Amino acid sequence: MILGTGCDLVEIERMKKACEKEAFLSRVYTERERRQAGGKASVLAGDFAVKEAVAKVFGTGFRDFMPGDIEVLRDELGKPYVNLYGRARKTAEEKGILRLEVSISNTREYAMAFAVGEGE
Repeated sequence: MILGTGCDLVEIERMKKACEKEAFLSRVYTERERRQAGGKASVLAGDFAVKEAVAKVFGTGFRDFMPGDIEVLRDELGKPYVNLYGRARKTAEEKGILRLEVSISNTREYAMAFAVGEGE
């Protein structure tokens, strides 16, 4: 059963500027996300959009957890998936969300993500 949906749109150029600051990068992205992105602003923007979309699935925004508690990675075929840590994981459990499906789409200027939270 679908328990929540969320979507978000991010300007890639704005994210590129934010990612010039090490403090922002280390607060928002895990080390594995940073390695996987390889410095590409479009990938980091897509990951950030997923984090926002997942927070919307929960219906909380980033009140109870930080963006770094949501890790966005890609499998060997490039399909994005999410790992939850800390309070984000706890929030998902409290809301009965057992699985998150995410999708990312980019243009030259924007990255968009959509997330669906599923439970029993």
